[in-house]
Amino acid sequence: MRKLAWVAIILLSACASKPTPPSWQQNAHDSLGAFTDAYLAGDSAAASVEFARARSDTASTGRPDLVAQVELVRCAAQVASLVFDGCPGFAALAPDATPAQRAYAAYLSGNWQGLQPGLLPEQHRSVVANGSLAAVGDPLARMVAAGALFKAERITPADIGKAIDTASGQGWRRPLLMWLGVAAKRAEAAGDTAALAQIRRRIELASGER
Repeated sequence: MRKLAWVAIILLSACASKPTPPSWQQNAHDSLGAFTDAYLAGDSAAASVEFARARSDTASTGRPDLVAQVELVRCAAQVASLVFDGCPGFAALAPDATPAQRAYAAYLSGNWQGLQPGLLPEQHRSVVANGSLAAVGDPLARMVAAGALFKAERITPADIGKAIDTASGQGWRRPLLMWLGVAAKRAEAAGDTAALAQIRRRIELASGER
């Protein structure tokens, strides 16, 4: 099941009153869903193809704010997987993005100084206020929030565990391996050899190593 309902709402809202939306909207929506599925599964080649389709379809409108939203979807998937590259695709469009989009980009980057939580998607507002994943129900939003907390250096050991459990439960190989790596470093630093060995076995299994 796709976990990007809020993205679909944003992308489709411009023409929500029409019985049949323009084909670019449905195409972009479908490609974004396929991109996210492929990226989280660790299929980089398929993810790149689907993202390029979504961006191309959206760019056909000539609206920077819509293309910026597509870029934010990619950035969010990366943050969920602890990949932080500064979101250059969005940065190039930031001057023409909406205030809410710029706030979300700041949230993803861990730059929370002066951030207005009210501009964020609803599930992420409590994360800024409380520094916790407790109120985030959607699995993908929870993974994104965990990545943002990690980048902001506010992640707790309990929420690292929640991120691992969420990625594992959804079968999202890419973020699972990254978060297990975080747990492994913590276990190693703590000198917990039993926990470290168990985590390494999980990493080996999830990565397909034998």
